[in-house]
Formats: sequence, structure tokens, C-alpha cells
Amino acid sequence: MIKKRQYIFDMYWYFAAERQEIFFKKFHGEAAPFTKDPILQTYKFCNTYRASDRVSQCLIKDVIYANQTPPEDTLFRIIFFRLLNKDTTWKKLEEKLGAPVSLENFNTKRYATLLEEIKNEEGVIYGNAFILASTHIYGLSKKYENHLQMLHELFVSGKKKHALLNAKTLEELYIILHTLPMIGDFMAYQIAIDLHYSTVFNFDENDFTVAGPGAQRGITKCFEDTDNKPLSYIIQYMVENQDEEFKRLGIQFKNLWGRKLHAIDCQGLFCETDKYCRVRYPNLASNRIR
Repeated sequence: MIKKRQYIFDMYWYFAAERQEIFFKKFHGEAAPFTKDPILQTYKFCNTYRASDRVSQCLIKDVIYANQTPPEDTLFRIIFFRLLNKDTTWKKLEEKLGAPVSLENFNTKRYATLLEEIKNEEGVIYGNAFILASTHIYGLSKKYENHLQMLHELFVSGKKKHALLNAKTLEELYIILHTLPMIGDFMAYQIAIDLHYSTVFNFDENDFTVAGPGAQRGITKCFEDTDNKPLSYIIQYMVENQDEEFKRLGIQFKNLWGRKLHAIDCQGLFCETDKYCRVRYPNLASNRIR
């Protein structure tokens, strides 16, 4: 039988609502402080909705919908952007190219030179939200060189792009992405969701989910016993019961202009709950400190 750690489980819903309040106050241009919660005032947390975060907004506005591109080019741009996961790097790269990033102008040596220039100017070219593995899988010394080679293999010399384009479900998309070098469980899920933001695919986001490392820690804190249920089952439980839980706690949750929490959001909220607990309930064990 599933057993909740009730005070942390309830805090999950409090955090979701309070972080969303902060988002709307900033959106409407209100002055700080945006919350009375000292932890939320002091530390940085992701938005309640993944699509609201700055990098995801850049992906949606500047990568996916900034230009009308063929489906193949859209996939290339999305995957490349998420590998970098840094909006400033993307904008600098397009400035140096003098054109949108595209398969038409994609050349591994040229792109590598430009990324090296950006690294020298900015210090870093990658975001720090995800841990990217297998840096030297193609035998190249720099991470971005290996990523560029992977993109070349996928979109120029390989055939898996056709499998991606023909994927019928979010899970199938995830499985194909997971076969790519340097793409692990969590990154495959994140990219699958990114691809779903485009018009190339039209799946149900809630049909499939994967718990990242942070979400796994958050689930462990919210539940004393999950009765050996898959972590995806726990995430779906939160999706399906959100209205009842907010009502039970007397929380007036402001959703995202009619969009309820989806699996990707509930998954992320477990990660943020884990982060919040490290400060508020430091006695709860976690293998992460920062």
C-alpha cells in the first residue's frame, strides 16, 4: 500500500501554488518581494510549469516558432538547442552565423569554430540544468565537438531522423532518442517533450513520463512507501489528483491560462520539492546538497 509522508506531500502542493503565484506576480510586473516564504525569497527554483521557464520560452519562441522550417530542420534546431541548454549561446551562435541555425548551413567545423569563439568570449556555452554524459564518445577532445558529430550522424549521414519523424507516440519518440550517443534516460525524455512543443508531433503529454534523478529524490521524500509502484505511476497519480489535492488543502491554484499540471510539470515539481526540503527539512536525507 502506498504510504505518503503527509507533511512533505502537502508541501509539494503548497510549493506548486506558491511558485506559480510568484510567476504571475513577475509576469504582471508587480514589485518584489513576490512571496513571504523566506526560502523562495532566498533560493532559485524552477517555475511550476516547465514551459514557463526562461530557457523553455526561448526554445518555444526563438527556436521552434521564430521561423517556418521543414520538420527535419525543426527537429535539428530543437535537439541542438536542448543539448546546449543555454539561450545566450544559441543567440550568439545565430548572430555569428548571420542566419538562423539550420541544416542548410550546418557544418561541423564551422559550428565548432563559432562555439569555441563564444566559449572564449562568455566562458561557458552550456547550461547547467542537465548532466550530459559520454563527452568523448566520437574520440573528439571537446564536448561540443562530439555533440556536433552526433547531430551530423543523426541528420546528415544517418537514418534515425526518419524514425524520429515517423514516431507515433511520445514513448516511441523517447525510445528512439535514447538510442543516440550521449542521450540518457532523463535527457531523452526532456528532448521528447521539447519536440512535442512543435507542430511536427501531436501526442498526449500525459501518456508517458520519466522521473529524473531530482524527481526520484522528491518522490522518496513525499512518500514513505510507494508499494513498488513505478515512479511513472506516482507522477501520473499527481496529475490525476491535482484538483482534489488543491481542494483538500484549501489552495486556490492558478493554472497556466487553463492548462492543468501535466506529467512533465509534476515530475519537475518533485525535483523542486527535493530542493526546497534541503533547506526546510534538512533532516530528510538527500544525496544532493546544493
